Amino acid sequence: MSAGSQIFDTTVDFLVVGSGGGGMAAAITAAHRGLDTLVIDKGATFGGSTAISGGGIWIPNAPTLREKGVVDSRESIRRYLDIITEGRVAADRLDAFVDKGPELMELLDRSPHMKLYWVKGYSDYHPEYDGGRPLGRTIECKPFDTRALQDDERYQRPNSMKGPLGLWVTSKDYHDLAMVKRTWKGRKASLVAAWRVASNVIRRRHMATGGRALVARMRMVLKDAGVPLWLQTSMTELIVDDSGVVVGVVAERDGNTVRIGAKRGVLLATGGFEHNEDMRAEYLPKHGVANISAGAKENTGDGILAGQNLGAAVDLMDDAWWMPSVMHPMGAVIPLVSERCIPPSVIVNGRGERFTNESSPYVNFVHDQLDGGHVPAWFVMDSKAKSRYPFAQVLPGVPFPQGFYDSGVVHKADTLRDLADQIGVKADTLVATVDRFNGFARTGRDEDFGRGDSAYDRYYGDPTMKNPCLDEITQGPFYAIRCEAGDLGTKGGLVTDADARVLRENGSAIDGLYATGNTSASVMGNEYAGAGATIGPAMVFGYIAAQHAAQAGGLRRETRSHAGEVA
Repeated sequence: MSAGSQIFDTTVDFLVVGSGGGGMAAAITAAHRGLDTLVIDKGATFGGSTAISGGGIWIPNAPTLREKGVVDSRESIRRYLDIITEGRVAADRLDAFVDKGPELMELLDRSPHMKLYWVKGYSDYHPEYDGGRPLGRTIECKPFDTRALQDDERYQRPNSMKGPLGLWVTSKDYHDLAMVKRTWKGRKASLVAAWRVASNVIRRRHMATGGRALVARMRMVLKDAGVPLWLQTSMTELIVDDSGVVVGVVAERDGNTVRIGAKRGVLLATGGFEHNEDMRAEYLPKHGVANISAGAKENTGDGILAGQNLGAAVDLMDDAWWMPSVMHPMGAVIPLVSERCIPPSVIVNGRGERFTNESSPYVNFVHDQLDGGHVPAWFVMDSKAKSRYPFAQVLPGVPFPQGFYDSGVVHKADTLRDLADQIGVKADTLVATVDRFNGFARTGRDEDFGRGDSAYDRYYGDPTMKNPCLDEITQGPFYAIRCEAGDLGTKGGLVTDADARVLRENGSAIDGLYATGNTSASVMGNEYAGAGATIGPAMVFGYIAAQHAAQAGGLRRETRSHAGEVA
């Protein structure tokens, strides 16, 4: 829509569309730079996909890391990123991420609300590459009592992983708790969990961890800065002036159309297109079209489509932040992260054969799954595994609910041959696959796919085993769980430059328009550097966008408010 003599209902300096980690980081930065800032979000709750994520942040040389002595040379970080992105990402964007990330975290650290810690041991996803770190660079927010949000607490996106009686678990806690039947550290973690339940009952705390803790803490920073957040406000169109500069948006709020002017620019942080069926069908690979996404339901490609309507270029649209997943009978998507490291287990295709390293980073696993058309795949384990380790939110030793069997998600049989018949694979092939795997388990070396060779593989493995990811599959009954090619959100989006400005096909910038997070083509290319390499870059390029908007002189165009005031 052309602005022309457009009368705006309200005008701000900087408008952020989307309240996930990237949008909030941008709004915090803009407010810090003195810009009158507004955040709008189509959802009834704030936080986007960030709020329902693990909440990890991958930003090398963040202050939290430096305080622990985790300091990397710029050259080593760039070598690592160059290797994983394989030339798919512009060098100046990688430079911007590496150079500006620590600046963002230094800004956030000024707030008493932002308390973070290093998830020591959670390896980078490719620690064997030059510049990779086996102990990892992921940081995470400390647990947060959301009662501090006061009235805003009721608008926080709920967490589908909430524990009983208010139990709260960080990613490190989960790492230890997964071994409750195997290690003393796991047993200690279970005692801590029991204490937390009792403590919460007495103290009536509302503790949040992971992504919920991150967005709650960032919302507190925004509240201190006086930045308003409008929920249930859906952007429907970008407004441009006669020279093609983006100067605001049209949105629907409370059943009314509102026109919001933005003198310094608009940042699109609306997530990906994972819940847009038409876009999935158009862009994603054949075996990844089915919508098995754990991303926020509001992510329907709004920002990407709005940018495309102005001639913006897109990239990486055929890719996603893939995640092998189990479909809960009630419809929820359950990501399989730690489960794929369960030692007495294999994942096989429709022929009953292994096709990749089961414990590899989830994006890589699903890339192999999609490339081979192994959809669905079958997670096969024995009763020993079922009794020892949690699986798909079912505790070790606890039977799968009957609904899992009734829906065909889980199959159970006394022998591998009977199990093969149930899932429609050749019994001889499945038996041979398991026999070969058991041989590797006895030697501690997976000669086919190198499972357990990487520090990443071993993080969620069983430390009591010779190879934490390998153990013999021998004890019936045996289980087969249907493994889908799910995702955490799409990876492709608007092409942006090192200043987070949206670019046209010819490489020119659309003045006044910025994008970050899954609305933009990922700075990680087709890969994944480590836990939090979605949220970290989203926050960094939100910061960069706000800095650029503040420094650019503001695109000061004469716009009129609802009172007729010239802004």
